[in-house]
Amino acid sequence: MNSAAQANANFWDKLAPRYAAMPVKDVEAYEATLDAVKARLRPEHWLLEIGCGTGSTALRLAPFVEKVVATDISAAMIEIARAKPEANKIDFRQQEASAPFAEERFDVVCAFNVLHLVPDLDQTLRRIRQQLKSDGIFISKTPCLGEMSIFIRAIVPVMRLIGMAPPVQYQTRQKLLSALAVAGFAVEETRTFGKGRASHYIVARPTDRPPGN
Repeated sequence: MNSAAQANANFWDKLAPRYAAMPVKDVEAYEATLDAVKARLRPEHWLLEIGCGTGSTALRLAPFVEKVVATDISAAMIEIARAKPEANKIDFRQQEASAPFAEERFDVVCAFNVLHLVPDLDQTLRRIRQQLKSDGIFISKTPCLGEMSIFIRAIVPVMRLIGMAPPVQYQTRQKLLSALAVAGFAVEETRTFGKGRASHYIVARPTDRPPGN
């Protein structure tokens, strides 16, 4: 883990206990997102969730697939996830979003509220594509700070200076779609849920075209 990744991990380690206690802000949107994901899952699927945090979403999805691997850069987040009831049904691992798996390939890869946090979006998307089976699907939901109010965009750097926010990318929906295309994905669905009009739910599949072409 390089120094930037370690700093990011340290930030989330410190936040982990408070993060675990935070309620879901928009329960209706969260449940609608889960329903949309579950409609895509099959009992025989192997699912990978990157940026799993304290494991709540992975635990909700686990009954609908054969196997779940869930990763997060924060060791403290993973420790909390492993302590939850039913956590033994999930393979929780501390790992960067762009880190490779040796031999595993997945039917579904999920990334919820994490693509705006990765330092290199293109590398992360290429790695996700490599982790997918040829007929697999990638499901993401990403807050696009580039579409949010000027106030939000102005306050995030201030929060970073005082250690209350991690490094973030000011993405837009169009930038995400373009990055997915470059990484070798074809977008199948894009939508939003609830009040989060700048938080985009995207479903994409690998194409036959090599990444970067």
